Amino acid sequence: IDETSYRKGFKYITVIVDHDRNRVVWIHEGHGKSVLEKFYEELSDKQRKNIKVVTGDGARWITECVEKYTPECVRCMDSFHVVEWANAALDEVRIKAWRDANVIVKALEEKYGKIGKGKPAKDSRNVQKILNARKEAYDIKGSSFAVGKAPEHLTERQRETLENIRKGNSKFYRAYEMKESLRLILRCTNRFDAESRLKSWLWWAAHSRIEAFKELAKKVRRNMAFILNTISYGLSNARIEATNNKIKLVIRRSYGFRNINSMLNMIYLTCSDIKIPLPNRPIVETITG
Repeated sequence: IDETSYRKGFKYITVIVDHDRNRVVWIHEGHGKSVLEKFYEELSDKQRKNIKVVTGDGARWITECVEKYTPECVRCMDSFHVVEWANAALDEVRIKAWRDANVIVKALEEKYGKIGKGKPAKDSRNVQKILNARKEAYDIKGSSFAVGKAPEHLTERQRETLENIRKGNSKFYRAYEMKESLRLILRCTNRFDAESRLKSWLWWAAHSRIEAFKELAKKVRRNMAFILNTISYGLSNARIEATNNKIKLVIRRSYGFRNINSMLNMIYLTCSDIKIPLPNRPIVETITG
């Protein structure tokens, strides 16, 4: 279950994808509990019972609909959105660290004076303090790509930026380590191992004295059972995200839609398994072929 937006009026559509067939089975304008309820109410009792697993983000209205209409199915929380939460929390810490670093730069410049034009004297300790503070602020400001990527994909320059942050801003680097630790936990394939490691991570985040990660820990704890279900079943929203990108490409290729129904029909034609009878093809061949 996912929502995507299209440019005309920045409206949203809700997309339901079948994991087994990787096909869009239902789309509707808008998003939220009322829209998802429409999907469930269009299904027969037999169709609802055939739903075994529901994946989606951590929205409470998804959980409420699942518990109301398909109480026997398994609710999964997609790892992609958990990592997205962690990156958002880390970015919040990064912005605060950058502002704090700028405050230090301004304080040093007020105390020792701003560095004038030309090459400063090498033996000036005060000038060096200002330059070091500026370098730290610059590294923090430009580190969004470095801290957001997996360590194995970092460039040499990004590794150097991370090393400078590790030496100069322990709080920000600690937040980065927590983000990476959570990402690795979500890659576990054993539910019991993941549960043990996740409990340790929750304690670490809750006692980190970093407000953004304390809030993240609350969200993870609230959805912990759903996250562990995802690890148990080995599911993800990768197919939904891929379909989401395909939908955006359909919209871009058409240079937008003036009528949302035209867009929904085009998505069905492109992303579902609907087959349209053509004049030169018999209907039987179209349906079975």
